[in-house]
Amino acid sequence: MRIPPTKARTIHWVLIFSLVLSLFTGCASTNDVSHPAPTQLVTIPASHPERGLGTLQGYLDTQAVLDSVALLPPPPPPDSAAFAHDVEVARSTFALRGTPRFELAVADYDLKIPSLVNTFSCALNVQITEANAPNLYTVLRRSFSDLGASTRAAKEHFNRLRPFQLNHEPIGVPEARAFLEKNHSYPSGHTAIGWGIALILSEIAPDRANELLARGRAFGESRTIVNHHWYSDVVWGRFMGAGTVARLHGDPTFRADMDAARTEFAAIRALGLAPTRDCKAEAAALAQVKFYWKK
Repeated sequence: MRIPPTKARTIHWVLIFSLVLSLFTGCASTNDVSHPAPTQLVTIPASHPERGLGTLQGYLDTQAVLDSVALLPPPPPPDSAAFAHDVEVARSTFALRGTPRFELAVADYDLKIPSLVNTFSCALNVQITEANAPNLYTVLRRSFSDLGASTRAAKEHFNRLRPFQLNHEPIGVPEARAFLEKNHSYPSGHTAIGWGIALILSEIAPDRANELLARGRAFGESRTIVNHHWYSDVVWGRFMGAGTVARLHGDPTFRADMDAARTEFAAIRALGLAPTRDCKAEAAALAQVKFYWKK
């Protein structure tokens, strides 16, 4: 049967349109990336085994952890101006012993998750707990492991002695001496964790970013005040903490957990839960010393 020319042209364009539509549909189905679900809180004990200190298995696998050996310069050599600065910063902190700032630095040694979260409660201006903020706790407990892992390779590679091993001055947490002597100084793992947590919380509560980042900076400075770390350890610990948070944003589960934590935090903030810490005393202690290595 002969098809009229007009009808033939119509069929021709219908076939072309159908082919193009099928191609776009195929591409869409192939490239469609579903939004990942956040960490399921009810399955955490089974899927994210505890790693100590109240932390959980991190978001990043071993291959995704930043290479601190490749990223960091070697610690300052003994005959350098940078090491002389480290020594001077350490010496300048000795006068703080017995002061409120020293006691705060000792308290900052505690990395158990409830204590660490409470450390930032005044800066956050909200009291958060695992009971009222399970999603935020999940972000912090998992990120903690990634932040801690970020400094491990460089510590083992550079094998730097801690300041108390060279200046023979007392340390803020004497019961930790044996552990500290086996866990090398450069860079500071405490600082990487504290700075990373400050950055994450600043995203959750951006209007409190100044307060949170100031507390994160002071958290790292506490490491020099207790004579556990050199100042350069602290500086490069911050670097690794910041880099790790940037890397975490490439993980879809981390991003989903952050979204859940933001929604949760907004509801908690609306309740007006004030921090249980003595925020006036903390502010006074922190104001006692600013850039203490400068006259």
